[in-house]
Amino acid sequence: MKNNMELSRQDAFVYQHHRHHLLIHMYRILFFVLFLGLWELAARRQWIDSFFFSSPSLVIIKFWELCVDNSLFIHIGVTLWETLISFLLVFFLSLLVATLLWYSQSVAEISEPYLVVLNSLPKSALAPLIIVWLGTGMTTIIVAGMSVAVFGSIISFFTAFQQSDKEKVKLIQTLGGGRRDVFFKVILPGSIPILLSTTKVNIGLSLVGVIIGEFLAARQGLGYLIIYGSQVFQLDLVITSIIILCIIAMGLYKVIQALEHYIKKRISL
Repeated sequence: MKNNMELSRQDAFVYQHHRHHLLIHMYRILFFVLFLGLWELAARRQWIDSFFFSSPSLVIIKFWELCVDNSLFIHIGVTLWETLISFLLVFFLSLLVATLLWYSQSVAEISEPYLVVLNSLPKSALAPLIIVWLGTGMTTIIVAGMSVAVFGSIISFFTAFQQSDKEKVKLIQTLGGGRRDVFFKVILPGSIPILLSTTKVNIGLSLVGVIIGEFLAARQGLGYLIIYGSQVFQLDLVITSIIILCIIAMGLYKVIQALEHYIKKRISL
């Protein structure tokens, strides 16, 4: 009888949990549909100027035109490729530098103020210098994408390493383990949740950096379409590109989030 009651409570909890998430998704979709409807209505009733603010119908028309001539997929592919390369380089470079800082406390103390300053520096200010140093092209855009995320990522990774369980570190050392054993058996496994959380932020920051680079040094990509559209007053093109960027950002975030859930589930087994 007691087991049946516990099962019924568990079923009720699972039902309420799924129902809550279903309602959240429904409200999100509802608000989005209402926003699109109000936007379209405002443009058709001339409450706003559709030349400057466009409308959902004009965005769909522009999207279809870009799909027909196949140029949209080329621009999306370029931006996605640059973003993924920047993201992967940021992750591995941050992990390497944070590891070196953990191994050498003196280097960490010397480097800390420089990392903080570089992380606080507006990255758009670095973009013109990167163009002068590297010229125009994909390499420049990838470096611009890295510059937005890499310094904050290093700080987050290193902070995670420092906050690892001290008792486990002492246990490994007591059993005769060296710093290598401590790092791979305690520090790195214990930091995985923070590393994954930082990674979710980095994918968005890499996309931001890539778009900044494309604004200044590209002939392809969604950032280039935004700048080109604003220069020739094709604001439908600008807004369409921005909406596609939002969809890409959400998609990349969901992919990293799914990967995070998978890794955490594997760790908990």
